[in-house]
Amino acid sequence: MKFFYCFFAAGIIVVSILSGSCKSKYERVVAKELASGERHDSLFFGLSLGMDRKAFYSVCWELNKAGKMSQGSNNLSARYFLFDGLKAPAYLDFYPTFNSDTISEMPCIFVYKDWAPWNNALSNDSLLVDVLQLTTKWYGEGFFEIKNKDKGDIWVKVDGNRRIKISKQVPNKIQMIITDLKNPPKPVN
Repeated sequence: MKFFYCFFAAGIIVVSILSGSCKSKYERVVAKELASGERHDSLFFGLSLGMDRKAFYSVCWELNKAGKMSQGSNNLSARYFLFDGLKAPAYLDFYPTFNSDTISEMPCIFVYKDWAPWNNALSNDSLLVDVLQLTTKWYGEGFFEIKNKDKGDIWVKVDGNRRIKISKQVPNKIQMIITDLKNPPKPVN
C-alpha cells in the first residue's frame, strides 16, 4: 500500500511539472510580467498607453508644428520622420486604438523613405535589424523571437502590462504593435 501512495505522489509531481512546462516561453513571460503588477506605459515621442484622445492629438499637433511629423498614409495615421538611429532615413506611421477613450494599443509601420523594389539594401530584412536596434534603445533589452512558419517570425518583449510585437510585412515594411495587456482593445464585431 505504501508503494501505491509513493507511486501516486510521484505521478502527481510528474504531471504538474509537465503541465507547467507545456506553456510556451511567450506564455510564461506574459504570465510572469502580468503577475509582477508593474506598469510600463511609455510608447514614444511623449505618447503613452492610457493617454486620452485629446492629449494624443495635442502631442501630435506639437510634433507637427515642430516639423517632426505630418499626416500619414491615406490621412489615416500620423507620420513621424526618423533620421537618427537607422542606416537610412525612414518614417514611422502610427495611430492608436482607443478603449474607453484611452490608448490601449499602438499599431505602427516602419518604412525606409527611399525603399524601391530594386534596392535590396533597404528591404525589410535590413529594416528589421534597424528597428530591433532602435526599439532596444527605446525599451531596453529582452526581445525574443517566436518562430511561426504560417504567420512569419515575430519578435516580442513584455514589460509588466506592455507587450511589444515586431514582425515583417510585405517587402518594405516592419510592423510594431504595442498593447496594454491590462486594457487590451475591445474586439470588433
